[in-house]
Amino acid sequence: MDNRKYLPLLLILGASLLVLFSISNSIFFTIQATERAVMFRKFSGGLDKENIFEPGFHVKAPWNEVYVYDVSENQIEETMDVLDKSGLSINIDVTVRFHPVYDSIGEIHETFQKDYVRRLVIPEVRSTVRQVTGRYTAEEIYSTKRPEVESAIKTEAAAVLAAPGNSIVMRALLIRAISLPAQIKEAIENKLKQEQEALAYQFRLDKEQSEAERKRIAAEGEAVANKIINNSLTDELLKMRGIEATIELSKSPNAKTIIIGSGKAGLPLILGGNN
Repeated sequence: MDNRKYLPLLLILGASLLVLFSISNSIFFTIQATERAVMFRKFSGGLDKENIFEPGFHVKAPWNEVYVYDVSENQIEETMDVLDKSGLSINIDVTVRFHPVYDSIGEIHETFQKDYVRRLVIPEVRSTVRQVTGRYTAEEIYSTKRPEVESAIKTEAAAVLAAPGNSIVMRALLIRAISLPAQIKEAIENKLKQEQEALAYQFRLDKEQSEAERKRIAAEGEAVANKIINNSLTDELLKMRGIEATIELSKSPNAKTIIIGSGKAGLPLILGGNN
């Protein structure tokens, strides 16, 4: 059997495989679990913002471009100088966790490209921090209203980043540290210390007042009880109780002398009491 007639076919097949292998990176691509991709179709409509490539194996025309985005949670840490309500300079460290909206990679790429963190997230976070801190005093930011300031920054920054065209989901914003000028920090801490001492003194004062009130109420109750008892002790009742006591004493085996009618109000007078 003459196999030479198959040689051209084998050469063509081999050449085709070689070409296919050499351009495979331009045809086949894989999207990982933490990624999404958007395609730029050079000859058919440009950037395709609607069809987002999800994780898996995909095929494309070699002349089209694919832009892959990491959509896992990202984190940035920013240190900035801001002004409080009175114009005092404060240094704040914040941490922000975020990720792009999965189905909006096309819009993000069209507006900010893959540099969206530097061009969008960081400027908006810094701007929001400055706006919020400008509504509070240094003392409030440093101590009394720190959770409120942190919550306001997170809420307002999240709203801006999630707006149409931005499409960023903020997961968390934390104030790591707040640094004040040494003199201001010392003055605030001294004031807080004095306020705590004043609260402790007021607590002791309130406790003493409560104890005094308790004693007053107890004394008034005892006085009322004594008054009721005194009002109930009439002469007739005392005479009757005296007679009852005399009868009980007369039953005692101890030697005694009883003088009838010689006591106060005619009660018996008991003399002697020796065994």
